[in-house]
Amino acid sequence: MKTQDLQLKYRSLIVILALICSAFLASAQTPQQLFETGNSQYAQNNFEEAIKNYEQVLDAGYESAELYYNLANANYRLNRIAPSVYNYEKALVLKPNDKAIKNNLQFAQNMTVDAITPLPENTFKKWWNQLLNLFSLDGWAIITVVLIMLFTLSFLVYYFGNKTVLKRSFFTIAFVSLGLGLLSLTLAFQAQSNEKNKRFAVVFSPEAEIKNAPNIGSDEVFVLHEGTKVRVIEEQGDWQMIRLADGQEGWIPKADVKLL
Repeated sequence: MKTQDLQLKYRSLIVILALICSAFLASAQTPQQLFETGNSQYAQNNFEEAIKNYEQVLDAGYESAELYYNLANANYRLNRIAPSVYNYEKALVLKPNDKAIKNNLQFAQNMTVDAITPLPENTFKKWWNQLLNLFSLDGWAIITVVLIMLFTLSFLVYYFGNKTVLKRSFFTIAFVSLGLGLLSLTLAFQAQSNEKNKRFAVVFSPEAEIKNAPNIGSDEVFVLHEGTKVRVIEEQGDWQMIRLADGQEGWIPKADVKLL
């Protein structure tokens, strides 16, 4: 009798464990499913739940421009300035020429308190930066490889060709592709340098005092508010030295900003 009772208890325990495992597996979602669930919640104006689902995708180690864009939109609908700007900026890193991201980022930036006028750029620098921003570092690297290959093939056809017209045409193609390849290579190195040397962050604190030295007792030089984008120049302990687009510099506690 005791043996039968013991067997019955074991069977009951196995059934319970099986039910628990089944419930866990049913509730577990893949990153794609979480993303789609977040989109569904967003469509129903349930922005808090949408944010939770999008953040679970990020926690799982997945990211995309669409994910950051949707996460930014959900925060924007809740009037959360800093998370909106931050996630639009993250999306823009992955898709630097996306018009929708740029437009929505502008809307989010319009909610910020700080009005910062960037330093003026000369015409050449402006054109250079516009050209540089056409593609990412990987994009310029791929273009460079393609152009160098085109130069090599064109030069071989020119060198071994017999017809004068053919040789002239491929010499021109080789010359142009070499020039464009060197320009593309220069832009690739510039993009790489920018990625290494330019670290940006977004202010998350509602109000942050910017100091003239990395300690709490130093003098305040100016105040920033949430959503403002800054460039990080240096780190020292719990402080970061930042520079604004208008050239102002100062020290801010690390806890007040979030690196992009």
